[in-house]
This record gives sequence, C-alpha cells and structure tokens, in this order.
Amino acid sequence: MEQRVSLITLGVSDLGRARAFYAALGWHSDTDPDMGVVFFQTGGSVLALWGRGELAADSGVEDGGGWGGVTPAYNARSREEVDAVLEEARAAGARIAREGGETFWGGYSGVFVDPDGHPWEVAHNPHWTVRADGSIELPKS
Repeated sequence: MEQRVSLITLGVSDLGRARAFYAALGWHSDTDPDMGVVFFQTGGSVLALWGRGELAADSGVEDGGGWGGVTPAYNARSREEVDAVLEEARAAGARIAREGGETFWGGYSGVFVDPDGHPWEVAHNPHWTVRADGSIELPKS
C-alpha cells in the first residue's frame, strides 16, 4: 500500500445543507446533486459528503451518533490565513470551537465545527511547507 490518503468521507445528516455549507466556504463540486453524495477535489485528494446512515452501513460500523474520532485539518500558509479561514467558516455557519492561537508545538491553530459536528483544525505549522497546489511537504529529517 502506498503511503497516501486518497479520500475522506464525512457522514452528514442533511446532504443539501452540508453541500451548501462547504459551498459557502468557497468549495466547488461538479457532482450531480441527485447522486446522493458530493465530491470536492482538494489538491491531490478528495473530500466526500455522504448520508451518515449510508456511510455507517457501507463501512460496517455502528453509528453511536457522536464524534467519530477523526478531525480533518486545513494547513494555512500563515497565521493570518488561519484567522481568515476561521472567519470564513463562521460566516458560513460554523461554530468556532477554538479561536486561532499559539500552540504547544510552535505553530498557530484554531478549530471550527461544521453543521454536522465535524471539527476541522485550521493550522499554520512554520516547519511544514504548503506547496502552491495546497499539498503539504514535511521537513526532511
């Protein structure tokens, strides 16, 4: 298996509302709304939105209704971009769980929670490189 992540799917309670939220963040999808799933190209990977019940059944898990232990992250090129993204999310209807601030690891981050309760970290890590296409390059050891 190659060392990469191709797609992350978020289980949502209302697909139309979830699509509208991400569109309000400026994300674009060419997925036909009647398909029952939404795909967003995100650099070299894909974020999908799918009904929570369908996702649980397809994944073979019991849905306890709570947070699933996964937090996607958006890495920003600067601290200012972290704050700007958090403000975009707030304007789109997100709850800000943690305003942007200094971190114990020497960076700057905050967290927003989408309408389905999925937390997103928005972070600037001064030790990582965010390439022009949005992909991340870890420092060489």
